[in-house]
Amino acid sequence: MLMKDNKLVISGSPHLRATLGLRYTMWNVVIALIPVIAVSVYFYRFNAIRVIMVALISSFLAEAIFLKLRKREVDFLDGSTTITALLYALILPPALPSWMVALGAIFAIIFGKMVFGGLGYNIFNPALIGRAFLSASYPIAMTSYSYPCGYKSSLDVITVATPLGLAKFNGIYISLKSLFWGNIPGSLGETCAFAIILGALYLFLMRVADHRVPLSGILSFFSISGLFYLINPAKFSNPLFGILGGGFLIGVLFMATDPVTTPLTKRGRYVFGIGLGLLIFIIRNFSGLPEGVMYSILIMNALAPLINRVTLARRFGS
Repeated sequence: MLMKDNKLVISGSPHLRATLGLRYTMWNVVIALIPVIAVSVYFYRFNAIRVIMVALISSFLAEAIFLKLRKREVDFLDGSTTITALLYALILPPALPSWMVALGAIFAIIFGKMVFGGLGYNIFNPALIGRAFLSASYPIAMTSYSYPCGYKSSLDVITVATPLGLAKFNGIYISLKSLFWGNIPGSLGETCAFAIILGALYLFLMRVADHRVPLSGILSFFSISGLFYLINPAKFSNPLFGILGGGFLIGVLFMATDPVTTPLTKRGRYVFGIGLGLLIFIIRNFSGLPEGVMYSILIMNALAPLINRVTLARRFGS
């Protein structure tokens, strides 16, 4: 309640206005992605810049046209479209053709975000929806990775396996040091664990991301991987290899922490993270895919409403 023009105004809660808003959160995520973007440009040079710029331009155009057709205001300053485009670009192969990048970005914005009602209403992570669409439509292009600049004489389009692919299908394990620093084939933003961790630390220090999903996700994956590794080290990989390799870190630290597509309750976020870690382990080890982060997050996104309902606190007296 407050007095305004000598009148008593009664309003609903909350009564305190926070200084931290949507734009603060979104643009801090963009800042946290700067180390990952910088490393991707360092390793893949022009291809990294090309993929990121095409993803940004396509995403902005798709959202602007969609909103204009629905006669709604266009506002790119909230940062949501920028985050979707950047995350989408960072989980793509460096040599992916520009038209495929644009097609996936348009699909991510329209079918991953706008058809649900826009920001705050989407059920699934839009960036992963765009990647899933491309993976289903163009599987060969989406599994054609390139060597980083400096690894070989040029950045020709060479189909090489990612560390997870080499381990699963060839039994060859790349060193943890290489996985940490990122001089390996892979998607633009998933190869350098150091850059991803650095950006995530910024998110946690600024209190933008909640620690519950990443913490429970990493611990559950590490626990189940470590148990199977101890039982049969010849068949299962070192849990640290699974955490540092592939899209695990960027998925768990940047995509699974999306407040829109994850549970609202504290207990629910722990459940979400535990389920995420278990699904990644199952898909990687008991399916024909070397990677499982994308599908695991999308499955847990679909289960988020149910997790919310089960973990919702009871009202006092009920």
